[in-house]
Amino acid sequence: MEHKIEPLYDGPLFRNAIQTLEEAAKIINCDPNVLERLKRPRRSITVSVPVRMDDYSVKVFTGYRVQYSPTLGPYKGGIRYHQNVDLSEVVGLAALMTFKNSVLGLPLGGAKGGITVDPTKLSRTEKQNLTRRYASEIGPFVGPTQDIPAPDVGTDPQTMAWFMDTYSQENGGFAQPGVVTGKPIEIGGSLGRNHATGLGVVYVAEKSFEVCKMSMKGASVAIQGFGNVGSFAAKFAYERGARIVAVSDVSGAIFNGDGLDIPEVMEYVKAHKFLKGYPKATAITNEELLELKCDALFPCALEGQIDVHNAEKIQAKIIVEGANGPVTNSATKILHKRGVFIAPDVIANGGGVIVSYFEWVQDTMSLFWDEHEVDNRLKTIITKAFDKGYSLAAEKNIDLRSAAMAVSVQRLEKAMLLRGLYPR
Repeated sequence: MEHKIEPLYDGPLFRNAIQTLEEAAKIINCDPNVLERLKRPRRSITVSVPVRMDDYSVKVFTGYRVQYSPTLGPYKGGIRYHQNVDLSEVVGLAALMTFKNSVLGLPLGGAKGGITVDPTKLSRTEKQNLTRRYASEIGPFVGPTQDIPAPDVGTDPQTMAWFMDTYSQENGGFAQPGVVTGKPIEIGGSLGRNHATGLGVVYVAEKSFEVCKMSMKGASVAIQGFGNVGSFAAKFAYERGARIVAVSDVSGAIFNGDGLDIPEVMEYVKAHKFLKGYPKATAITNEELLELKCDALFPCALEGQIDVHNAEKIQAKIIVEGANGPVTNSATKILHKRGVFIAPDVIANGGGVIVSYFEWVQDTMSLFWDEHEVDNRLKTIITKAFDKGYSLAAEKNIDLRSAAMAVSVQRLEKAMLLRGLYPR
């Protein structure tokens, strides 16, 4: 029976999350009462955010914070500033954060926030005013033991610094760095946070090569996206001896069958902003990159890049999802039948939230780890999540995406049944 979604929350992202949840629930024969509770958020907050603009006019923006589930710990999830943000998108993202934190074994619930605004059209002062007023509006609902925001699309460490300072000022004036993660190092951020997602992708890639009885050393790898995630994934894979044959960004893709010199490519991008024009490679299209014959493909750009239209043309033996949802559910089923191994986003790009968790722990203790320790702890958690998902996938003869979601729902189910329902 198709689940009826409340009109307020109805959108493609949340519908897809509910569909994935229902499929995973069937695999583990989830308690129907637990499933019913997991189909809607605990709390959805909508706030008006009035801002004095540089021309002294006042504009009122709409902000959201959706707290999906606190079963496993404080709510955790990013804040995005984008003109397309709406309640249904934020609810969908909050649901996905709940499942991701669960499968990774973190003691955190799921949340997401956002403001409907184009941040590129704001001055630095306007962005600061917007952030501080939003922090003030949702302040009663967040805190180091209640809800811990982080950066997302359109926000950055500076945004988190303003948020933390506003929260601190309104709660006695003393610093409370644990209220947000993704902050600058100087005010309680964690070493290793910048490269965490890319490094996590490579740790998961190593495990994927291992279970496919292949070696990363000498393997041909194509990487879609050369932003924070893709560039660091390329760097760490290159350092492990992989042959990075293609990378791409918004300006297009570049290919070199002998392998690209990734440190050199990174320097080129630093100087020219884009990959376009890099002299030691051939220009190819983004579609050609995805369909290259290679050992592994890391989609680290946008969602929905591999769907039913191109799934049959993918020639990679392994796909490691660095982006959120780059392979659709329908395409996953096609690729699984063809024997392509997919390491799903819910595990593969978990490095960011894992190190955000470490940042929160370090802030709580006021004791900070060196980068080597952060990287090692990240490897322990992400490979453990992979092993648990892979074990269930092998046992049930299902794809790893379905297995990872089943592990996630199973952990939530156990915790919810132990905690019970209040009031009875």
